Amino acid sequence: MAAIGNLRHRPVRRLTQLYLGLALYGISMALMIRSGLGLNPWDVFHQGLSERTGLSFGTVTIAVGAVVLLLWIPLRQRPGLGAVSNVVVIGLVVDATLALLPAGGPLWARAGLLVTGIVANGAATGLYLGADLGPGPRDGLMTGYVARRPHRSIRLVRTVIEVGVLALGWLLGGTVGVGTVAYALAIGPLAQLFVPMFTVAPPDVAGGGRVAPQPAG
Repeated sequence: MAAIGNLRHRPVRRLTQLYLGLALYGISMALMIRSGLGLNPWDVFHQGLSERTGLSFGTVTIAVGAVVLLLWIPLRQRPGLGAVSNVVVIGLVVDATLALLPAGGPLWARAGLLVTGIVANGAATGLYLGADLGPGPRDGLMTGYVARRPHRSIRLVRTVIEVGVLALGWLLGGTVGVGTVAYALAIGPLAQLFVPMFTVAPPDVAGGGRVAPQPAG
C-alpha cells in the first residue's frame, strides 16, 4: 500500500503528525459537542445514534467508521494506516475529552468552545492529511466512489452523502444549529490553510515544489 510505503520517508515525523492530528481531531469534536451549538454532519449522525442506542459518542464513531471501511471493499479501496488509525484513535480521544469537559455554561463560553473546536478541526485535518498516510474512512469512501465513476463530481458526491447523514442524524436527535453552518463555511478555508502548512514533501521533490494533498471536496 502506498501509505505504508510512505513510512520509509521520515517515518517518525509522519507517524507523530498523524497521531497528533487524529488526537486533535477527537478533541475538536468534543469541544463542538460541549458547545451545544451544532455539529458537523457526520457528528450530528453520530450523536443521534448515540442518543438512540445509549452507546458513548466515541463508541458510535468507531462503529460507524468500521462500517464505512467495509463499504470500501466493493470500491476496491485498500485502507492505509491513516484510515485504520482514524477509526480507533478519534473515538477513544473524543470519549476521554468529553469525560473531562463539563457540559453547559454561559453562551459566550460555549461560543468559545465552538470557535476553538472548528479551528482545531481544521488544524487536525491539515496534520493528518499532511502526513500522507491515507485518508479517513469517510473521505476514502467519497474518493473511492468517484474513482470508480469518474464522471461523477466529488463535490456532488460529498454533498449528497453529507446532506443524507445530516438529515438522518437530525431525525435521530442530533444537534443541528449555528455551529453546523459555521463548520460548513469555515472548514474548507481552514483546511486550505493548514494542509499545505503541514504537508511532508516526498524525498524526490527538491525545493518544496510538491502540491499539497487536498481534502475531499
